Amino acid sequence: MKITVIGRQMNVYDEMKQLIEKKLAKFDKFFSGESDATVTLSCKHNDRNIEITISAAGTLFRSEVRGESFRDALDDACSNIERQIRKNKTRLAKKLREGTFNPYPEESYDDIEADEEEIIRTKTFPAKPMSAEEAILQMNLLGHQFFIFKDDQSGDTCAVYKRHDGGYGLLVPENE
Repeated sequence: MKITVIGRQMNVYDEMKQLIEKKLAKFDKFFSGESDATVTLSCKHNDRNIEITISAAGTLFRSEVRGESFRDALDDACSNIERQIRKNKTRLAKKLREGTFNPYPEESYDDIEADEEEIIRTKTFPAKPMSAEEAILQMNLLGHQFFIFKDDQSGDTCAVYKRHDGGYGLLVPENE
Protein backbone atom coordinates (compact mmCIF):
# COMPACT_ATOMS: atom_id res chain seq x y z
CA MET A 1 0.00 0.00 0.00
CA LYS A 2 1.29 3.43 -0.93
CA ILE A 3 0.86 5.77 2.03
CA THR A 4 0.94 9.57 1.82
CA VAL A 5 1.07 11.49 5.11
CA ILE A 6 0.09 15.17 5.08
CA GLY A 7 0.36 17.63 7.96
CA ARG A 8 -2.00 20.62 7.78
CA GLN A 9 -0.18 23.64 9.22
CA MET A 10 2.14 21.31 11.16
CA ASN A 11 5.14 19.05 10.72
CA VAL A 12 4.72 15.29 10.93
CA TYR A 13 7.70 13.57 12.52
CA ASP A 14 9.21 10.32 11.27
CA GLU A 15 8.08 8.49 14.42
CA MET A 16 4.44 9.33 13.65
CA LYS A 17 4.87 8.39 9.98
CA GLN A 18 6.28 5.00 11.01
CA LEU A 19 3.39 4.43 13.41
CA ILE A 20 0.87 5.29 10.67
CA GLU A 21 2.59 2.92 8.23
CA LYS A 22 2.57 0.14 10.83
CA LYS A 23 -1.14 0.62 11.62
CA LEU A 24 -2.19 0.79 7.96
CA ALA A 25 -0.09 -2.25 7.01
CA LYS A 26 -2.79 -4.50 8.48
CA PHE A 27 -5.14 -3.42 5.68
CA ASP A 28 -2.88 -5.01 3.04
CA LYS A 29 -4.52 -8.37 3.76
CA PHE A 30 -7.85 -6.99 2.51
CA PHE A 31 -6.54 -5.58 -0.76
CA SER A 32 -4.76 -7.51 -3.47
CA GLY A 33 -2.87 -5.22 -5.79
CA GLU A 34 -2.35 -1.50 -5.69
CA SER A 35 -4.02 0.56 -3.01
CA ASP A 36 -3.34 4.12 -1.90
CA ALA A 37 -3.83 5.66 1.52
CA THR A 38 -3.81 9.35 2.30
CA VAL A 39 -3.51 10.34 5.95
CA THR A 40 -4.07 13.98 6.89
CA LEU A 41 -3.16 15.24 10.37
CA SER A 42 -4.21 18.60 11.80
CA CYS A 43 -4.67 20.37 15.14
CA LYS A 44 -7.74 22.47 15.90
CA HIS A 45 -8.58 23.89 19.32
CA ASN A 46 -6.38 21.40 21.23
CA ASP A 47 -8.00 18.49 19.38
CA ARG A 48 -5.94 16.25 17.16
CA ASN A 49 -7.70 15.41 13.89
CA ILE A 50 -6.79 12.53 11.63
CA GLU A 51 -8.42 11.72 8.31
CA ILE A 52 -7.64 8.46 6.52
CA THR A 53 -8.77 7.79 2.96
CA ILE A 54 -7.92 4.47 1.34
CA SER A 55 -8.53 3.89 -2.36
CA ALA A 56 -8.45 0.26 -3.46
CA ALA A 57 -9.69 -0.90 -6.86
CA GLY A 58 -11.85 2.22 -7.15
CA THR A 59 -13.55 1.75 -3.79
CA LEU A 60 -12.96 4.46 -1.21
CA PHE A 61 -12.80 3.93 2.53
CA ARG A 62 -12.74 7.03 4.70
CA SER A 63 -12.63 7.86 8.37
CA GLU A 64 -12.20 11.19 10.12
CA VAL A 65 -11.62 11.16 13.88
CA ARG A 66 -10.89 13.77 16.52
CA GLY A 67 -9.05 12.84 19.70
CA GLU A 68 -6.84 14.06 22.50
CA SER A 69 -3.77 12.58 20.83
CA PHE A 70 -2.89 11.46 17.32
CA ARG A 71 -2.29 7.91 18.58
CA ASP A 72 -5.84 7.65 19.97
CA ALA A 73 -7.34 9.20 16.85
CA LEU A 74 -5.30 6.86 14.62
CA ASP A 75 -6.50 3.80 16.54
CA ASP A 76 -10.13 4.94 16.26
CA ALA A 77 -9.82 5.78 12.55
CA CYS A 78 -8.27 2.37 11.76
CA SER A 79 -11.04 0.66 13.73
CA ASN A 80 -13.67 2.61 11.76
CA ILE A 81 -12.18 1.58 8.41
CA GLU A 82 -11.85 -2.04 9.49
CA ARG A 83 -15.51 -1.97 10.59
CA GLN A 84 -16.51 -0.59 7.16
CA ILE A 85 -14.60 -3.36 5.43
CA ARG A 86 -16.06 -6.12 7.60
CA LYS A 87 -19.60 -4.70 7.37
CA ASN A 88 -19.50 -4.74 3.58
CA LYS A 89 -17.17 -7.74 3.29
CA THR A 90 -19.15 -9.90 0.85
CA ARG A 91 -20.13 -7.09 -1.49
CA LEU A 92 -16.63 -5.64 -1.45
CA ALA A 93 -14.96 -9.02 -1.95
CA LYS A 94 -17.08 -9.63 -5.02
CA LYS A 95 -16.37 -6.16 -6.46
CA LEU A 96 -12.63 -6.27 -5.72
CA ARG A 97 -12.28 -9.80 -7.15
CA GLU A 98 -14.16 -8.94 -10.32
CA GLY A 99 -12.18 -5.73 -10.72
CA THR A 100 -15.36 -3.90 -11.76
CA PHE A 101 -14.16 -0.59 -10.37
CA ASN A 102 -11.56 1.59 -12.06
CA PRO A 103 -9.24 3.46 -9.73
CA TYR A 104 -10.38 7.00 -8.98
CA PRO A 105 -7.96 9.78 -9.80
CA GLU A 106 -7.14 12.18 -6.99
CA GLU A 107 -10.03 14.50 -6.23
CA SER A 108 -9.27 18.12 -6.91
CA TYR A 109 -10.38 21.09 -4.87
CA ASP A 110 -10.43 24.74 -5.78
CA ASP A 111 -10.61 26.94 -2.70
CA ILE A 112 -12.18 30.35 -3.21
CA GLU A 113 -12.30 33.17 -0.69
CA ALA A 114 -15.72 33.23 0.95
CA ASP A 115 -18.12 36.16 0.70
CA GLU A 116 -21.82 36.16 1.41
CA GLU A 117 -23.74 33.65 -0.71
CA GLU A 118 -20.73 32.75 -2.79
CA ILE A 119 -19.41 29.32 -3.54
CA ILE A 120 -16.75 28.53 -0.96
CA ARG A 121 -15.30 25.39 -2.51
CA THR A 122 -15.67 23.55 -5.78
CA LYS A 123 -15.00 19.84 -5.81
CA THR A 124 -14.59 17.79 -8.97
CA PHE A 125 -14.87 14.04 -9.16
CA PRO A 126 -15.15 11.35 -11.81
CA ALA A 127 -18.77 10.33 -12.48
CA LYS A 128 -18.18 6.71 -13.40
CA PRO A 129 -20.95 4.37 -14.50
CA MET A 130 -22.39 2.24 -11.69
CA SER A 131 -25.67 0.91 -10.36
CA ALA A 132 -27.64 2.61 -7.58
CA GLU A 133 -26.63 -0.21 -5.20
CA GLU A 134 -22.93 0.42 -5.91
CA ALA A 135 -23.46 4.15 -5.37
CA ILE A 136 -25.13 3.49 -1.99
CA LEU A 137 -22.18 1.30 -1.01
CA GLN A 138 -19.70 4.05 -1.98
CA MET A 139 -21.76 6.67 -0.12
CA ASN A 140 -21.78 4.57 3.04
CA LEU A 141 -18.06 3.82 2.81
CA LEU A 142 -17.29 7.53 2.47
CA GLY A 143 -19.67 8.46 5.29
CA HIS A 144 -21.48 11.02 3.15
CA GLN A 145 -25.17 11.93 3.10
CA PHE A 146 -25.38 11.78 -0.71
CA PHE A 147 -23.43 10.46 -3.69
CA ILE A 148 -23.55 11.53 -7.35
CA PHE A 149 -22.91 8.94 -10.04
CA LYS A 150 -23.54 8.10 -13.69
CA ASP A 151 -26.22 5.41 -14.08
CA ASP A 152 -24.77 2.39 -15.88
CA GLN A 153 -28.09 1.62 -17.61
CA SER A 154 -29.30 5.02 -18.83
CA GLY A 155 -26.07 7.05 -18.74
CA ASP A 156 -27.86 9.81 -16.77
CA THR A 157 -26.20 11.62 -13.89
CA CYS A 158 -28.10 10.55 -10.76
CA ALA A 159 -27.79 10.95 -7.00
CA VAL A 160 -28.51 8.68 -4.05
CA TYR A 161 -29.06 10.11 -0.58
CA LYS A 162 -29.83 9.03 2.98
CA ARG A 163 -33.35 9.77 4.16
CA HIS A 164 -34.22 10.81 7.70
CA ASP A 165 -36.24 7.61 8.16
CA GLY A 166 -33.08 5.53 7.58
CA GLY A 167 -33.88 4.57 3.98
CA TYR A 168 -32.29 5.75 0.76
CA GLY A 169 -33.53 7.99 -2.02
CA LEU A 170 -32.60 8.10 -5.68
CA LEU A 171 -32.74 11.28 -7.78
CA VAL A 172 -33.07 10.69 -11.51
CA PRO A 173 -33.31 13.54 -14.08
CA GLU A 174 -36.47 13.83 -16.15
CA ASN A 175 -35.98 13.23 -19.86
CA GLU A 176 -37.79 15.78 -22.01
